Amino acid sequence: MRYRSATTLALTRVRYAPGVAALRSIDEALALVLERVRPLPAEDVPLEAASGRVLGEPATAAVDLPPFPSSAMDGFAVRSTDTPGALPIAARIAAGRPAPGPLEPGTAMAIATGGVVPTGADAVVPIELVRAAEHTVEVPDPVAAGANVRPRGGDTRAGETVVPAGARLGPARIGALGAAGIGSVRCSRRPRVAVLATGTELVPPGEPLGPGQVYEANAALVRAGLEADGAVVRVLPRVADDDASHRAALEDGLADDVLVTSGGVSVGPHDLVRATAAELGVEEVLWGVAVKPGKPLFVGTRGATLVFGLPGNPVSSLVGLELFVRPAVRALQGLADPGPSWRGGILGSAVGRNPARDELVRSRSGLDGDRTVLEPLSGQESHMIARAAAADVLVFVARGDGELGAGAAVRYLTL
Repeated sequence: MRYRSATTLALTRVRYAPGVAALRSIDEALALVLERVRPLPAEDVPLEAASGRVLGEPATAAVDLPPFPSSAMDGFAVRSTDTPGALPIAARIAAGRPAPGPLEPGTAMAIATGGVVPTGADAVVPIELVRAAEHTVEVPDPVAAGANVRPRGGDTRAGETVVPAGARLGPARIGALGAAGIGSVRCSRRPRVAVLATGTELVPPGEPLGPGQVYEANAALVRAGLEADGAVVRVLPRVADDDASHRAALEDGLADDVLVTSGGVSVGPHDLVRATAAELGVEEVLWGVAVKPGKPLFVGTRGATLVFGLPGNPVSSLVGLELFVRPAVRALQGLADPGPSWRGGILGSAVGRNPARDELVRSRSGLDGDRTVLEPLSGQESHMIARAAAADVLVFVARGDGELGAGAAVRYLTL
């Protein structure tokens, strides 16, 4: 491929100047992103390795669950018509050791929780409600048919769906699949994501800072969010603000399912990501979202690869990650509802509104009775990532005039 010079690339950025296209709303931008997502192929995954994965097809029970009528209590299996009364103990049933034969009329069998209720028995009376001797048990009160018996298939039947396609597998679902005899599941492949931080001024955390340098935090921020969503993330070496470095790094990252960059997507002379991406055949989907922070978001595609250019300010990167990148990565795995997942609460104190852009306000959440109260924090500038560490939610404040008063109903995202 023939590459253009740095001067030509700089001139190319004139095409991307503000005002060329109207800013997209959050919902419009997210729709454009998700329209371009195609779920990744499914693969067989052993159940013990499936935690956090997303099912690519429904998982159906291999057996009835329970697979036999079982006792819900430690006690005695009886025929309800034989109660009340004193009954000889014909056998003792442990879990995994069924009775040698059916329960004969006028007898009882001692049974442990989970034991197979013998043929002929239709109830279990708890041990604490009887008077038991070595060979007999006295049941003082009538026992209803079906008492303390878990019927075969009462939880699910063989062939029924235990977990639907598009569900993420957590502990409860893993347990349900195991109990239903499912040893492996079909899960969407985990997305491969390359993360690239751009900027000559960036230094790895822990190293000494030189004049004009700052610590690079965005790659770790993005990696943490995407690994929590099941992605396989590789962080590319940081690149300085020169064409050759950008070209080589972007070409490397475009080999993965998703490429996420931070910095270099605005209109300054050292903002090289968009122009270099275009040179490499990336088709621009959108640039610019009517949100604060995070306005200069770039999204593009090359083939099946999704490209996200996040702003360099760390809180702007955080907002772009939560609103657009994480939903796309979840959708690649076939998650039925990729988000973002908004919840409802009320403002604890008033906040000003931006007339041109929706705003994500860093806040702390608390409870007042059954209401979630959201208290905006001081220091909302997009570079203030240390202040953001105190927040546990992002509160959506719609664009408009004036302010939203304390007690106003709002929606929010958890961090």
